[in-house]
Amino acid sequence: MNLMTPVRDATPRVRRKADADPSGRIIAGDCIEAMRALPACSVDLIFADPPYNLQLGGDLFRPEGGRVDAVDNDWDRFDSLAAYDQFTRAWLAEARRILKDDGAIWVIGSYHNIFRVGAALQDLDFWILNDIVWRKSNPMPNFRGTRFTNAHETLLWCSKSQDSRYTFNYRAMKALNDDLQMRSDWVLPICSGAERLKGGDGHKAHPTQKPESLLYRVLLACTQPGDTVLDPFFGTGTTGAVAKRLGRHWIGIEREADYIEAARARIAATLPLDESAMETVPDRRSQPRVAFGLLVESGLVQPGTVLMDSKRRWKAAVRADGSLSCGPHAGSIHKVGAGLNKAPSCNGWTFWHIERKDGLVPLDTLRQEHLAALS
Repeated sequence: MNLMTPVRDATPRVRRKADADPSGRIIAGDCIEAMRALPACSVDLIFADPPYNLQLGGDLFRPEGGRVDAVDNDWDRFDSLAAYDQFTRAWLAEARRILKDDGAIWVIGSYHNIFRVGAALQDLDFWILNDIVWRKSNPMPNFRGTRFTNAHETLLWCSKSQDSRYTFNYRAMKALNDDLQMRSDWVLPICSGAERLKGGDGHKAHPTQKPESLLYRVLLACTQPGDTVLDPFFGTGTTGAVAKRLGRHWIGIEREADYIEAARARIAATLPLDESAMETVPDRRSQPRVAFGLLVESGLVQPGTVLMDSKRRWKAAVRADGSLSCGPHAGSIHKVGAGLNKAPSCNGWTFWHIERKDGLVPLDTLRQEHLAALS
């Protein structure tokens, strides 16, 4: 976490000219000053976990009298909401400058700050794509019993502009969610157990350490191997550790020396995934276009083959040019399917099936087999 305050004497100052390739290292210093030293349009994704400005008033105790280890650090204190807004606009302006035109930014926050951050994002012409609700499966209870338990945080996912061609690995997210479309409410546990870093005194190394599962989902959804991810509030290095696992380049900015030390040790102990393990289900838009006629030309489907729908209601014969004939209907696999269903359109790849020894198989299976053979 970082504020617009002078860097401590023990922390080296940021150089005005950043290295040509700063990826894979932690920049020690104030986040705004550090971002100013980075080249414009140089990072693919920014994940930001800025100070929440919690405005806590006094200590918080459990019912049995134990003190809650809450966020009371200097980096989370601002003199006023206006001061927090000024800080937010300043770091977001630098984030926008260094983000590639087709890049994206994720910002996480709580009810204390996320609405102010959202307004600043829109004022700076970022385009909000989704607000994601991280619903904590094991939240800290409200010990005073005066409010609802704070069981979620909000993430804002934004592209640099409305026209940005941002990365979204839709099919990978669907596969991650048992082949169901990923929703905007994510149920994940808070960071605890062995994943929670501890300092030499046995206490939490960082009060707001995020779980790796959260960053894993964000990076898998919105980056490709080799992309560069920046975290301007690096803390104990969750973003760097997950980026290393997934084969992404990373840049971290952090002013607190204790956090930097913990992050370096953590990332050094992180092993990247095997290259084959990092492969995900390709997005259909990135796959080569395959016409049904190509399967006929290559011999995967012979002219005269009979195709059927999944319920065997209709049968269509494949002709030499890749068109189908079914009673009065003739044309492409899509046109004939639409005509039989009396629908404006039809996905012939999933509608039509071919008989194999183990039963009916959709044409899309043959298409995927053809693509696999090509690669």
